[in-house]
This record gives sequence, C-alpha cells and structure tokens, in this order.
Amino acid sequence: MCILLVLLWLCSQACLAAQDPLPSWNDGQVKQQIVTFVTKATTEAGSGYIAPDRRIAVFDNDGTLWAEQPIYFQVFFVLDQVKAQAPQHPEWKTTEPFKSALAGDLKGLAASGEQGVAQLMAATHAGMTTDEFARRVSLWASSARHPTTHRMFTEMVYQPMLELLHYLRDNGFKTYIVTGGGQDFVRAWAQAVYGVPPEQVIGSEGELKFELRDGQPVLMKQAKVALLDDGPGKPVGIERFIGRKPVFAFGNSDGDQQMLEWTASGDGAHLVGLVHHTDAAREWSYDRDSRVGKLDKAWDEAAAKGWTVVDMKQDWKQIYPSEKP
Repeated sequence: MCILLVLLWLCSQACLAAQDPLPSWNDGQVKQQIVTFVTKATTEAGSGYIAPDRRIAVFDNDGTLWAEQPIYFQVFFVLDQVKAQAPQHPEWKTTEPFKSALAGDLKGLAASGEQGVAQLMAATHAGMTTDEFARRVSLWASSARHPTTHRMFTEMVYQPMLELLHYLRDNGFKTYIVTGGGQDFVRAWAQAVYGVPPEQVIGSEGELKFELRDGQPVLMKQAKVALLDDGPGKPVGIERFIGRKPVFAFGNSDGDQQMLEWTASGDGAHLVGLVHHTDAAREWSYDRDSRVGKLDKAWDEAAAKGWTVVDMKQDWKQIYPSEKP
C-alpha cells in the first residue's frame, strides 16, 4: 500500500509538472500575471483576446535572455577582433573605446556603453562578408567560455526565459529579439539557443554593400553604423522590421524603457516587464549604479505604471539550464 501511495504521488507530481508551462518559475504574482495574460489572450470569448496576427512578443537579449556581467558578452568576441587588427590601427592605442579594449579594461569598456560596443563592432567587422562573419561567430559560440563562471556563453541563458519563449510560441505568439547588440552576431546562434530564427532578430547593424567577389555576389560589412538599436532606437527597429506594435515585451535596463513604453501604448491587452537582477549568489545583483544593464529610470517607470517586475532571487527556481532546480 505504501509503495502504491508513493507511485500515485510521483505520478501526480509528474502530471503537475507536465501541465506547468513555466516550471522554473516560482509560484507567485509574476508567474500568475504571465499565465493569466496568455490565457486571456488566447480565449476568444474573453475581453483580453488578442488575434493571432497581433501576438507579437519582443525581448531584449543582454541581461534579459542571457547574462551580461561584467560586460556585454559580444565584447569578449570583439576583443579578439580588436587585438588581431590593432597592428593596422596604431591610433587605437589612444582612442576610446579601442584603448580600453586593447588594455583589457572592462570597466572602461562598460563606461562606453552600447554605443561604444557598436563602434568597436563597426570598425572590426568591416571588410568581411556576412557569411564570413557568421562563420566566425558560430565558431566562437561553440567554445568560448565566461572568464569567471567558466560556462560556455551560450549556456548562460536563463532557463525561465527559455520556458517563457516556448510558452508564448506554443500559444501562437511570434517571438522577436530586439537587442542593442549586433544583429548579425545574435542571428548566428539565436535559433539554436532560443528557437528564434534570424529574421526575428533585430539589433544594432552596420551598413552593407553588395559586391561581386570572383564573380559571386556577396554582402560586405562596412565600417559605419546603420542602426543603434538601443533606447529610442528599439521602437524604431521594431517598426522598421516588424511593422506592428508588440503586445508583450520584456527588458531589464534603461536601454529597454522606450521599447516597453511603445508596447504599453498599444490599444487592447498588453504585458510589459523587467528582469531585476537581485541574485548575487546564483548570478549578479545590480540595478541603479551599474555600468552595464543600468536599471534606474525604467525601474521608476515600472513602479509608476504597474509594469511586471521579475525579482530573480524570488521568482526563479533556477537560473541557467544546466543548474538543477
């Protein structure tokens, strides 16, 4: 009888787990807000119903879908490119953000913000084709590891957010990444890691030029920024590439505020949220005074407007996919 009861309990727990679309989220207000929103959005008879063609969900990447400390992860990729090309650019030794990059000064790089990262990207990625660049990024992503956690960077994605992406897609939402990082950089691995195809990644991008190389058409990356997809640039990128106002949006910093405001300004039901980094033991704890992923004005806006705020320490059972609950 005892064995039978144990088996019945295990079966009941397995059934509950199977029914829970967000098993890495602790039960609480935030999880309930998300589930309630999705349930109403997909219930045709309800007031919160959202037609399938309007179910657009946008996510920031750095600090929202994967970690971003001590510096945006793309910078580690760019650092290798800067060092390799430095002999041809002696002026970089005295010009920021190149000076900090060559010195390995992560604080200096962080101070330059996403605009500095975009400048590094534009200067180091020019002169190669889009296919060549994608191969370099894919090779890097297959082996590069974080300097302190020693995890692969692509394993430092947030398990709860992976579940959220799947949950939304299972309910007819189209999920986009809207990042201040390099568009081509994220496109190289986003589908394998997030299940988000390249055409649904919007990011900072450089100018491209069509050329014939040995009689074959190629797109060459140019040393000029075409779009800085951060802050007010994010709604611009959304309109330019999607053409619809999102109904669901998540970010983590002041650089995402305008994207969240743009989403919240839409007619009908919507949900906007922030990931607040509060877990110094399992990840990092930072907000208003951080050089990377600063959460200050957007946090105040969230409190004033009643946006959803995820407390990582309280709301997430686990952080990374490889971590046991």
